[in-house]
Amino acid sequence: MGKVVLVTGATSGVGLALCKRLLAEDGALSLCLACRNPGKTAAVRTELLAQFPDAKVTSVQTDVSNFRSVLRAAEEIRRRFQRIDCMFLNAGIMPNPKLNHRALVSSIFSRKIIDVFSTAEGLLTQVEKDTPDGLREVFETNVFGHFVLVHELEPLLCGGADPAQLIWTSSRNAQKRNFCLEDIEHRDGCEPYSSSKYAMDLLSLALNQRFNQQGLFSSVACPGTMLTNLTYGIVPSFLWTLMLPFIWLFRFFANAFTLTPYNGTEVLIWLFRQNPRSLDPWTKYLSNTTGLGTNYVMPQKMDLNEEMAQSFYQKLLALEQRIRTRVLDPHKQS
Repeated sequence: MGKVVLVTGATSGVGLALCKRLLAEDGALSLCLACRNPGKTAAVRTELLAQFPDAKVTSVQTDVSNFRSVLRAAEEIRRRFQRIDCMFLNAGIMPNPKLNHRALVSSIFSRKIIDVFSTAEGLLTQVEKDTPDGLREVFETNVFGHFVLVHELEPLLCGGADPAQLIWTSSRNAQKRNFCLEDIEHRDGCEPYSSSKYAMDLLSLALNQRFNQQGLFSSVACPGTMLTNLTYGIVPSFLWTLMLPFIWLFRFFANAFTLTPYNGTEVLIWLFRQNPRSLDPWTKYLSNTTGLGTNYVMPQKMDLNEEMAQSFYQKLLALEQRIRTRVLDPHKQS
């Protein structure tokens, strides 16, 4: 029997490219698309089945920025499957990204130009709003909604004969300086995307500490800098087109520019092939592409703290309980 694989955010970008590569690699797997928009999801499922007629592709409506939607999706998944072998926690947003032109000009004339352009450190700010659950939208979409989904699906992930995998789409933009345990939603800052990706790295470490003995293993990956809906929101697409020759040249010095979703999925497919027990929980795995267009995976140690990871996990558990009380049984709220 083939593996059961669930992918959030599968209707575009790296998520869609990942689904195509998964089905091309293993036609026996059962692929579940966990996505927000039913119309787009149906269109993607039709596209995948046209390309892979014998594939087993299902979908479940899942909006990770909505607590009720996550609970409904988890209930449906538990009814359909007895086991999940791998979850790609890929859905994410970067709302209203703004380029810090002063920081950009400053970085061009600094010694850190390669690092800055590879990670976008200090270059991007975002303006966001609250979700109907009362949480900041980047935090709930990128981190909290996925945390709740994993929590709800623990019975399908833990205790199997073979290990199960969680693979998070993180980022080189995950910066410790943008995350604060006293403000996990990043309400007081202007770089919620960076904060959420660092929070994701912390959560992955905490999950490994708690669930490795039950056969569940978590890894974080960065697909690199690609031209997707996220990056097109930073500058218009025609500017990206104008910059492409320079980016191609820059790839000889900074291999983080994977450029296409297909190249970006290199690390996700690589992680899927590994024995989860062999992966280092303190390492982020990166998709890279050389100047000549060769894709490869590079490990990078993460700047994490075990105590902070456990504290963050406890905060997420407490927050989940508060949201559950507020959303599902408001009469019990004190």
